[in-house]
Amino acid sequence: MKYRSTRGKASGQSFESVVLEGLAADGGLYIPEHLPSLPADWQTAWAQLSFPQLATELISLFVGDDMTHAEVERLVAKSYSTFDTAQVTPLVDLDKATNTHILELFHGPTFAFKDVALQFLGNLFEFFLERRNAQKAADEPTHKITVVGATSGDTGSAAIYGLRGKKNVSVFILHPKGRVSPIQEAQMTTVLDANVHNLSITGTFDDCQDIVKQLFGRPEFKRDHSLGAINSINWARILAQITYYFYAYFTLVQQGVKNPKPVFVVPSGNFGDILAGYYAQSLGLPVGKLVIATNENDILDRFLRSGRYEKNSESGVLATPSPAMDILVSSNFERFLWYLARNYEVSEDAASAGTQDSLDQAAGEIIRKWMDQLKTEGSFAVSEKALRAARQIFWSGRCSDADTYEAIARHYRNDKDNSSYLLDPHTAVGVYVAETLRADIDKLGGSDVHTICLSTAHPAKFSEAVLKAVNEKGHHLDFQSILPQPFVGLLEKPRRCVECENSADAVAKVIIDQAALASS
Repeated sequence: MKYRSTRGKASGQSFESVVLEGLAADGGLYIPEHLPSLPADWQTAWAQLSFPQLATELISLFVGDDMTHAEVERLVAKSYSTFDTAQVTPLVDLDKATNTHILELFHGPTFAFKDVALQFLGNLFEFFLERRNAQKAADEPTHKITVVGATSGDTGSAAIYGLRGKKNVSVFILHPKGRVSPIQEAQMTTVLDANVHNLSITGTFDDCQDIVKQLFGRPEFKRDHSLGAINSINWARILAQITYYFYAYFTLVQQGVKNPKPVFVVPSGNFGDILAGYYAQSLGLPVGKLVIATNENDILDRFLRSGRYEKNSESGVLATPSPAMDILVSSNFERFLWYLARNYEVSEDAASAGTQDSLDQAAGEIIRKWMDQLKTEGSFAVSEKALRAARQIFWSGRCSDADTYEAIARHYRNDKDNSSYLLDPHTAVGVYVAETLRADIDKLGGSDVHTICLSTAHPAKFSEAVLKAVNEKGHHLDFQSILPQPFVGLLEKPRRCVECENSADAVAKVIIDQAALASS
C-alpha cells in the first residue's frame, strides 16, 4: 500500500512516512494510490466482530508492510481500552417511528468523536518512533516528533490526551482565543505535562489552521523540528474513523435489519468525519446516502447547491452554538475533490490516451490550480459533470442558530419519557438536517433504510448552548446530573497557556524556544 499527494508532486510514500509527515511537501494531502479490496466474505466474516476487532481488519488493509496484523491489533486494543464502553461507538435509538438513530462517538477520554482517531494516532506515533530508535545506529540522533495542530475545540483536547507523556513527542496546539467552549479550553490548558504546549491565537480556527500549514510549508523548519500533524490532514485520522461506519452497519444487522441501507447524517466543518464515510462507501459498505450537515458556516452546503467552492469573505467565520464547525474552508474536502478531478475533470482525450499515473498527475495539477484560485480569488467552480457526481454521493443541508437551539429543546423533555435525548449543538445540527430531508430519505426505500446521525460530542462540553436551548423552552435541566466525572472541578484546575500573535513566525519562535529549553 502506497500513498500519493493530492497535488501530484509526491507519490510512492509508505504508511509510516505519511503518518509521521502529515502534510505533503507540496502542500497536498495524502491519499491511497489505490483502494484495497475487502474480503469476499466480509459481510458474514465481520458481522459479529467487536469494534477493536473490526478496526484491526480495516486498518490492516491500509498499512502495507509497515505493520503486521498483530501489531495493528495490539495498538488498536490499547487505543480503545480508554473508552467507557466496550462498544466504543454505540448506536442508540432517537425516533423508532422513523428508524432514526444516534451513533454516539463521545465515549472516549475527552468525550468527543476525535478520540476515536487520536487515541490511535498517538499510539501510532509512539510505535513508529520507538521502532526507529531501536533500529538507529549508535551515533545517530534520537528520532523525535514535534506535533503541531490547530483546533476549533475538540481536536486539541483529544490530541493532548492522546499524546501527553509520550516519549520523544512534543505537542503544540493552537486554538482561537475566545472561540472554544469553557470546557474545551479547560480540557486543553489544564494538562500540565511537560511535552504539552497550548497556544491561544487572536483570530479564528482558519487562522490557526493557516499557521499550521505555513509551518509545514517551510522545508527547513519542518525538517529541523520533525513536524508531525494531528489534524485531519493526517491520513491516519481518516483511516481510524472508517471503522465506525462499518460498526454502525453491523449493529443494524445484529438488530435484525436484513440488508441495511444506512443514511449517515454528519455534522460537518472540516469534512474529515464524513470523508471517512465516503471511503467506507468506496470500499463497498452499502450506504443509502451521505448527508453533510452544516451550521451557518455553510461552504459545503453552498458547494453542493451551486458547484462553486467559495469562501464567505464578506462575513468571515460566523460564531455559532456549534463552534467546532465554525470554519471558512474545509481542508479535507481537497481529498474528495481529487477524486472528482481524477474521474470527471481530466479531459477525455487525456483520459483515453493516458496511463494511470499520468491521469493521477493530471488530477493533481487540477487540484493545484483550484487551490491557487481559492487562495487568490476566494473561489473556484467544478464542472456540471463533477457536480452531478458529487450529488450522487452527498446530500446537504444547513441549520441556523435558532434551529440548533430548537432541535435541542424539542428532543429534550424533563420527564420520564424514554424518547427524551439531550443533543449537543453539533449533533443537533445533524438531527435538524435529517428531519428536513425526511421525505427524501423515505423515498430511498423501505424498512431497510435507517437514518444514523453522528453525535460528535457529549452535551456537557457545550453547557452554555445546551442550557440556553432547554431553559428558554421552559424545561429544567440539572446540569450537574449529566456532567461526566472528569469534568467535575475542571474549570478550577491550574492552567498553562501562551497567548501568541496571529502569525506563523510568532508560533515558530515559541516552538524554537521550547525546543531549546527541552535540550538544555
